[in-house]
Amino acid sequence: MKPVTSLGSTIVLRLRDLQYLLSVLVAIALLAVQPRYWPRTVRNVLARQILFTGVEALGLIFAVASVAGISVVLQAQVWLGKVGRRDLLGPLLVVVVVREFAPVLASLVVIIRSASAVASEMANMQLAGEVRLLDAQGLDPLVYLVMPRVVGLSVCAFGLSILFVVVSLVSGYLFVTLLGHAIRPRDFADSVFGALGPVDMLNLLGKSVIPAALTAVICCTEGLSVGAGGTEIPRATSRGLARSVVAMFVVAGAISVVTYL
Repeated sequence: MKPVTSLGSTIVLRLRDLQYLLSVLVAIALLAVQPRYWPRTVRNVLARQILFTGVEALGLIFAVASVAGISVVLQAQVWLGKVGRRDLLGPLLVVVVVREFAPVLASLVVIIRSASAVASEMANMQLAGEVRLLDAQGLDPLVYLVMPRVVGLSVCAFGLSILFVVVSLVSGYLFVTLLGHAIRPRDFADSVFGALGPVDMLNLLGKSVIPAALTAVICCTEGLSVGAGGTEIPRATSRGLARSVVAMFVVAGAISVVTYL
């Protein structure tokens, strides 16, 4: 019975962790919609987070989106042309790029760039006593530290996903045009926009915003949970990064299942 007991304890522990994360996320969502919780200090933290997570990641997003777009658009154009079904080009690109590639790869970029940084920053602040100092000054760490990072990562993830879609489709079409396989620009645009619907935009929104928000909550809580030892910082950073990646794939898979049901 020991393996069963151990498995049950692990499941209960993971469910408690999930309940805690969702509770923090709901609390932040309720705080974020109230203007009084956005003084200048919190807005400055949000601006710095957007600068680091979003603006400084533009080059990487352009590179990844260009490579992905060239690969997908070229193969779709060539193979659909061979079977005589170029009318399916738009729906195929919407499914592959908009629903899957863009939110997942953009979320990975956000996690790789920001998850470890947020976790280590929170851990260092905790060890240095800065969190206690904020609390002593009457500043709620949840509002000053966690909320702007959750909002910042969510906004950046959605914006980078939209940019990924645009760059990948444009770069893919231009590359295919250079090879002489492309259709007219208007036909290409009509095919893509004709296949794009509200479900696709909701899919893109969910797969980009929810994992980013969970990433911020996971990394902040992992960083703020460190004890007195400096050796706990890399452990908290590693746990935050690993759990963020797992959460991203779980959320993406769950949204895909709901979308195609």
